[in-house]
Amino acid sequence: MKRLRRLSLPLLAAALMAACGGDGGGGNTTTVPPPTGCSVEEQKSWLVRYLDDAYFWALQAPRPDPAGFTDLDLFFKARLYDGSSPPFPSDRWSGWSSTESFQRFYGEGATMGYGVSVAGLELERDGTRPLFVRYVEPASPAALQGVVRGDQVLALNGRAASDIIAADDFAALTATNEGDVLTMQLLRGGVERSVTLRAAVFTLAPVQGTKVVTTAGGRKLGYVMVKDMISQALPGMDTAFSRFRAEGVQEVVLDLRYNGGGLVSTGERLASHLVGETFAGRTYATLRHSPERSSRNQSFAFDFGIARIAPTRVLVLVGRRTCSAAEQVVNGLRGVGVTVEMIGEATCGKPVGFVPTQVCSRSWSITNFESVNERGEGRYWDGFAPTCAVAEDFRSPMSDPADALYGAALARADGQACPALAAGVARPLSATARRALGSRPSDERQDMIPR
Repeated sequence: MKRLRRLSLPLLAAALMAACGGDGGGGNTTTVPPPTGCSVEEQKSWLVRYLDDAYFWALQAPRPDPAGFTDLDLFFKARLYDGSSPPFPSDRWSGWSSTESFQRFYGEGATMGYGVSVAGLELERDGTRPLFVRYVEPASPAALQGVVRGDQVLALNGRAASDIIAADDFAALTATNEGDVLTMQLLRGGVERSVTLRAAVFTLAPVQGTKVVTTAGGRKLGYVMVKDMISQALPGMDTAFSRFRAEGVQEVVLDLRYNGGGLVSTGERLASHLVGETFAGRTYATLRHSPERSSRNQSFAFDFGIARIAPTRVLVLVGRRTCSAAEQVVNGLRGVGVTVEMIGEATCGKPVGFVPTQVCSRSWSITNFESVNERGEGRYWDGFAPTCAVAEDFRSPMSDPADALYGAALARADGQACPALAAGVARPLSATARRALGSRPSDERQDMIPR
């Protein structure tokens, strides 16, 4: 999966924030036409006009002289809002990805890569701790080669995991082209093995693990994992909640721990399954542009006519990779009075989004708006703190009772106290603490796109 350029120095490929063509399918358009050519000067000129017209922090952002830059990316970075106008932090989200990557992800529900993710962020550069596979896409090259969550990574392309962790350099996991090769040295059950993966295009599985169980205390509980807020998730979500309703589910566990966001409409549909019919038509989210561009504001309402569960509370599994349109689900439910109990770590803290624009094979995702719920609540820059703080250990399937987050949800469904953190396990960090330590951003997509 190609990473979005975050334009830090040096120019590193960091957080994946996809973009879409034109106005992103939303009603929030820019009046700035694309450049007639793709030279650096023409693209710089377009960026100046676009940022002045549509950037959320247009009035607060620096305005360096474009003539002083021969590199488009360095100029763009210099134009981003730097946090000089409280209460807003600096813009760490705006960037660009290839249009090809976006179209594949949002148009086809597919991606290109190896399909394996590791728990590197959680180690905070401590190379003495083991590195585990945390997630494998079901149809990916990694899955086809038998890589599973809980495999310990000893080396990537011959480089020791301890060195990778200490350097905070996981670039080997990101393929540039189809056919790129990744060799993983893995340990499982005391047995080492080497796996060679070839990057390929594969279809994503945005909804997984749907099941209905009866807890030890006799509660009927429905579990569903939603990994990506893309339109391809809608059928799986609808099927899951139809099943929950048919089987009389009393508690819902919504697993968003690895959901970096996506389309606002998909998140709204997910949240709509969790509110009563009297909530239909009420505001799920309002996307607010800067005061000078308030005519571009846009609201989304909870849906009518879908299978609703309307539990008294929703148990949501969250973590540092729960971001953007996934956090918006939590905020939207809270805005109409639904009790949301979050289990895991603090979420990433991204209450802003993009109206992506295509220019010269790039899809620019530049912060255009902030999101608030029906009560006007937003600006959760430090993420949402968990109700029940639980650290992952990555050695069990995500919907297995042995999984720390899911196990805690089962306990909470039965009215038990939040489980105590295991001895020797570091307490999950807040989003503020993670940034203070210099933790790199999530390697997941972090999108909130108005359609």
